[in-house]
Amino acid sequence: MTMKNQTTVTEFIFLGLSSDPQMQIFLFLVFLVIYLITLGGNIVIMVVIRADSHLHTPMFFFLFHLSFVDICYSSVTVPNMLMNFLAEHKTISVNGCIAQMFLSILLGGTEAFILSAMAYDRYAAICDPLRYVETMRKGICVQLVSGAWTMGFFFALLNTIFALKLHFCEPNQISHFSCELPPLLQLSCTDTLTKQVVLLISALVFGLSSFLLTLISYSHIISTILRIRSAEGRHKAFSTCSSHLIVVGLLYVSGFLQYTKPSSVSSVVLDEMFSIQYTILTPLLNPIVYSLKNKEVKTALRNVLWKFRFLN
Repeated sequence: MTMKNQTTVTEFIFLGLSSDPQMQIFLFLVFLVIYLITLGGNIVIMVVIRADSHLHTPMFFFLFHLSFVDICYSSVTVPNMLMNFLAEHKTISVNGCIAQMFLSILLGGTEAFILSAMAYDRYAAICDPLRYVETMRKGICVQLVSGAWTMGFFFALLNTIFALKLHFCEPNQISHFSCELPPLLQLSCTDTLTKQVVLLISALVFGLSSFLLTLISYSHIISTILRIRSAEGRHKAFSTCSSHLIVVGLLYVSGFLQYTKPSSVSSVVLDEMFSIQYTILTPLLNPIVYSLKNKEVKTALRNVLWKFRFLN
């Protein structure tokens, strides 16, 4: 690759979603509300699961950890983005940018594998209900969550090692609101072909492995549901995993399109839309989807609110 400029940069400048001051104030308010709802919704889910003994089951154990990951995932990006909406100089150090990228990949990868664990839980509950308690005992659930964090860590570490080997020269402007590897590769003044290949392969290997685990589980689930004779039975079985299917769709579609699309179809607006979807909107929608679609969560939430009201 031809060197763009030999001046090595130590910080990046975010161009953000808009350069219009009035629009930045509007966006600040919009994303502040989204962030507060995200924090509130996921904290409520975690508190309700802890408070209600009826929710001390494998499915809600995974949902508790999913909510924790969503809080962290949103907090890696949104607070810095909010500050930049109001700041005159929207800068971040190179090391800070790479750290943000590492955390984003770590949490995104962990969320994908937790969703795979939740799919396996639904498979065990629907396809092998008589052995469900033994299959999804506490130790297995802990191992699945630990495995999700481990896979997310290695996915993030692999990409970060390659990012640390990049050299950045002028211009140092990121046409984005956060640090992600694809925009950083475009700013590098060294050859990035190898890094781009590694990014694509790692995204496919880690992404497809978690996706295939989910797909295999749901192929067995759907096959089992279709063999249920009564329409009521099929509806009841499907309702136990419909929330999870919605969440999986939200995460995988946007994530895969962002990290596997060819550079020839890349555009700033498209990249930002995908990033907003899986880093900001997905953590917002997860608690909403699970609370609205899950009768047990709604019942537990009413019970907790009633107890709180009674104590006051």
